[in-house]
Amino acid sequence: MAEHKHGSMDITEQEKTFNGFVTFTIRTVVVILVLVVLLAMWNG
Repeated sequence: MAEHKHGSMDITEQEKTFNGFVTFTIRTVVVILVLVVLLAMWNG
């Protein structure tokens, strides 16, 4: 079995994927909040 050294794996792709997910989530939440505010104003 190969020896594993903790912290030696290249995780740049995982970091890019995670950062993309966080960015997508933040933008989605902002869009939903704007839509909720607009609906609240429209139904006034």
